[in-house]
This record gives sequence, structure tokens and C-alpha cells, in this order.
Amino acid sequence: MNWLADYKAKLRTAEDAVSFIKSGDRVYYGGNAAIPQTLVRALSERRAELENVQLNHVLLLGDDPLSAPEMEGHFRHNSLFVGPADRKAVNDGRADYVPIFLYMIPRLFSDRVVPVDVAMIAVSPPDEHGFMSLGVETLASRAACNASRHVIAQVNERMPRVLGDSFVHVRNVDAIVEGTEALPTLEPGPPSEVELAISQHVIKLIEPGMTVQMGIGGIPDAIFASVDGSLDLGIHTEMLSDQAMKAIERGVVTGAKKTLHPGKVIITFALGSNELYDDLDNNPLIEAHPVNYVNDPYIISQNEKMLAVNSAVEVDLTGQVCSDSSGTY
Repeated sequence: MNWLADYKAKLRTAEDAVSFIKSGDRVYYGGNAAIPQTLVRALSERRAELENVQLNHVLLLGDDPLSAPEMEGHFRHNSLFVGPADRKAVNDGRADYVPIFLYMIPRLFSDRVVPVDVAMIAVSPPDEHGFMSLGVETLASRAACNASRHVIAQVNERMPRVLGDSFVHVRNVDAIVEGTEALPTLEPGPPSEVELAISQHVIKLIEPGMTVQMGIGGIPDAIFASVDGSLDLGIHTEMLSDQAMKAIERGVVTGAKKTLHPGKVIITFALGSNELYDDLDNNPLIEAHPVNYVNDPYIISQNEKMLAVNSAVEVDLTGQVCSDSSGTY
């Protein structure tokens, strides 16, 4: 239990913890449902003290105070996946967007293409060995922590302990803030008639024993909601949703026929309801891994009979598909 004394020695208020961040620093913080919201709010309160702090992150949900117009000159987003919280800042020219394959993001930090001075993460409470789970988003957080000079961890009792290659030890963080708060949720709604119609076409392509990857949205949800029977499907996907978990609970997904990680559902983040987050906690069926593993084409190719279903924004007359933006810029 030596880690416990270390844990107590590193406890800080949020205000003290974010004092590690200086003008000109490059900061990474977790996104999706693993935003360290207490730390983000505390950092926004230091606006008057800081200039030219770069904020690196993936998808941000909800209201991000660091994206507000009055933060210009103090904080600037370097978004690696534009979302609702920073889209206006990017469109207004107050923030930057770097187009990049998701699986390449960790390499930006490990190769110091984007140096990181401070990483802010949200984690579960430590287990009996002092390991804290990155919970509902592993993605690039481990790489950012390993590359940064300082790591600040917000310990959130509502963060599930998701298993896999997704842990940070108390010894490897510089400051710990205990801040329990609700995780952002994405409540699934009923599918539209169009989404249901599309899902019925896709279901015809699904064969027993396949490993599937599903993106976000109504069509993947409709597919997972509609498949039934003893299909022994596997899942190897960046995002785990409520409908995917329900398919697991119905026995449609077993992973028994997977050629890579048989019997395991492999993810890099989860986004959905509180019920989904509860189901993830200490669930040995689910393994979270960094995105440079989960989304690496070489790794994906080791799953035989792989089926991927994703949405497109635009398709041109030559068949080229655009899935990350629309328009000419």
C-alpha cells in the first residue's frame, strides 16, 4: 500500500493543480465522456494569468469554457477531432483543426510532433495496487501522459474501471484532484424510418462469426438493435454504444469466432448512457486499448471476416467518400 501515501501527498485543489500550466505551454486533455471537467473549469479561471496556451484534444462534448470568445489570446484549441464544443471557435478562426487519422494521433505526442507540457486526464479511483483506469476513453491519453512533463489526474468516483491496456499508476502522475461529477452522456433515440430501412440492407451482409466495427449514429444503432440470433459476432471498434452493449447482453455478440482477442470486445472509448457506463465497470468482457492499436489497419486486418459500417458526409461521382467535413474548406 505504499502508493496510498504517494496518493495523499499528491492531492491538490483543482486551482493548485492547474498551476503547473504556464504561458506558452502545450496541454492535452481527455475528450468524449472523459473530459476532466473540474480541471477545465479551474484552468478557465486562470485566463487573466495565461497567454498562448495551446489545447490539444479529440472530440469535446457539452460546453467547453476554454472555447469562449473571451479566451482568445489566452487559450487556443488545436483540435484533432472537431466536436460540438469547439466547432464555432474553429469556424471563427479562433481555433485550429489538424486533419489526421485517429490511429496516428498518439504518434504526434510520442514522436514530439506536438510536444506536450501538461496532460490532464479523468480517471477512476485507484485499485488496491494503485492503478487508475482511464475509463470511458483510452484513445490518446496514455501517449500524452507518457510524453508530457506533468500529468494531472482528476479522480472521479463515477468513472468506470474499464479493463484492458488502459491504466495509469499513481506514481506516474504529479497532481491528483478528487472531483466526482456526472459523465457526459449521449442518450440513444429511436431510429428513423430511413435509418431502419438502411439497417435492413446492411443486416443482409452480416454473416455468423463476423467481427464488426460500427461508428456513431442512428444507422449503427439500428443495426445493432435489429440483429438477433446465435450469430457469435465479435466487436473490434473505436466506440462502444448502448445498442452494442444490448447486443452483447442478448447473446448476439460473443466473440467466440474472433481470430484476434477471441472472447473479448475491443474498444478505445465508450459513449452513451449512464447505464452503459455502469455496465463497463470491471467488465472482463470489455478491453479498452489505445487508438494506435485499435484503429491500426494492420491490427484490424488480423480479424477475419471483418465488417465496418460508418457514415459518410459526401460521396462524389467517382466514388470518393468524405467522412470528416463538408464543403470546400
